[in-house]
Amino acid sequence: MPEEVHHGEEEVETFAFQAEIAQLMSLIINTFYSNKEVFLWELISNASDALDKIHYESLTDPSKLDSGKEGTKVILYLKEDQTEYLEERRVKEVVKKHSQVIGYPITLYLEREREKEISDDEAEEEKDDEEKPKIEDGGSDEEDDSGKDKKKETKKFKEKYIDQEELNKTKPIWTRNPDAIIEEEYGEFYKSLTNDWEDHLAVKHFSVEEYVSHMKETQKSIYYITGESKEQVANSAFVARVRKQGFEVVYMTEPIDGYSVQQLKQFDGKSLASVTKEGLQLPEDEEEKKKMEESKAKFENLCKLMKEILDKKVEKVTVSIRLVSSPCCIVTSTYGWTANREQIMKAQALRDNSTMGYMMAKKHLEINPDHPIVETLWQKAEADKNDKAVKDLVVLLFETTLLSSGFSLEDPQTHSHRIYRMIKLGLGIDEDEVAAEEPSAAVPDEIPPEGDEDASRMEEVD
Repeated sequence: MPEEVHHGEEEVETFAFQAEIAQLMSLIINTFYSNKEVFLWELISNASDALDKIHYESLTDPSKLDSGKEGTKVILYLKEDQTEYLEERRVKEVVKKHSQVIGYPITLYLEREREKEISDDEAEEEKDDEEKPKIEDGGSDEEDDSGKDKKKETKKFKEKYIDQEELNKTKPIWTRNPDAIIEEEYGEFYKSLTNDWEDHLAVKHFSVEEYVSHMKETQKSIYYITGESKEQVANSAFVARVRKQGFEVVYMTEPIDGYSVQQLKQFDGKSLASVTKEGLQLPEDEEEKKKMEESKAKFENLCKLMKEILDKKVEKVTVSIRLVSSPCCIVTSTYGWTANREQIMKAQALRDNSTMGYMMAKKHLEINPDHPIVETLWQKAEADKNDKAVKDLVVLLFETTLLSSGFSLEDPQTHSHRIYRMIKLGLGIDEDEVAAEEPSAAVPDEIPPEGDEDASRMEEVD
């Protein structure tokens, strides 16, 4: 309550503030230090900051280093349930985890014991010295060598000594001179970073600056692809055309890479372009541009038909400039999720299903105008666009392309059923005989009837 003090005609209010330090410290400890190992990390970090400060001050005043007044002794009191931090293993573990990059030596002092042997004469002299460890009788060693003099008796005792070990003697590999790193060290670093159990074949580091310096004059963007592994992205159909034209593609195989490139739009005036998204632009001469325009006009009706068949599964179907040996590929919109990002988001426990449904719908199907499958499909569509075999082949081609492009199928069972049908047709198995022996499961409406007429059409394509 405020206290009113009267001074003549003026009224003065006095307020008092009181803080319970014990409660405040308890709140800080239990809130900020819920992870108990942070205390050691913070102590070492503060010590490092203090050394940095005195180092910078000594640059202008060297006498500060000669005063001998610096240094702090900190005594820690551990709770009964936190005695694990008295263990050598636990202390080393915390230091390695949080403080390996500290630029100053972190030394651990340990009290150890070792056994020593002394003769009886030396033991007698030791008895008067109270500071020496107590001598324990470990028995005597006597040998009878056929009349020779017996050896002097010895006794064993345990001696305590202080052992010291520098915990951060080996600095992180990325902070050291590359010439000072041996192959075994780099091998361990490579395996811990990539989770690869095999040794690396060769070492070749490059920076974004080096990539830009290697770019051809006709290259306007930095091409990259994200995926689960190097083998997966290297064999991807998306990189075929880019590599064929002599352009380098950056392989990004870490889960965080997909998030990082969203924030890094360009570097040194060069935009970053994903080879798995729409809008990929590759240098073309006049002849290539003319050929592409002819292909777009030729396959325009096929693209429309495929869009009608696939309906909401894709946003659009276009002729591709990025394919070489694959008939089709699935690309995403500029702001949509790549196949790798989609797999990561599906694995999130707290994912937003509404956002996922929107982002996952941004798929575009691109066809390769030079591939025989696409050419034959175009011929059959031109002959009869209502051919049910064409519909079945388009759906099968789309689902297969989903898998090869890194996406997952919503209904693997239906896709498997189509594959089994193709295998039966290839082996000449009569579908009616199989159906009579074992009733088949219900087939979705999008699968055409399996009559003799449709089977003959499928055999013709096969």
